[in-house]
Amino acid sequence: MKIKTSITLSDEILKAIDLHIGAYRSRSEFLETAARFFIEQLKKKEAEQRDLEIINKNADTLNSEADDVLGYQIPI
Repeated sequence: MKIKTSITLSDEILKAIDLHIGAYRSRSEFLETAARFFIEQLKKKEAEQRDLEIINKNADTLNSEADDVLGYQIPI
């Protein structure tokens, strides 16, 4: 379901949208696509941050396991 809304954009942004609108049927479609893309990027960034926190929380254990595994390698 689409909901009509009103937003205020700078003239510079509006001109850039119009310049790059290409295959999009309208400014609304362009902005919705841009917003979806940006939201997906935010979700990825949040997931990466959670992953990094988990890795950092377990860094000592992971490093210890890596050192142990490397100890089984034979010199080349």
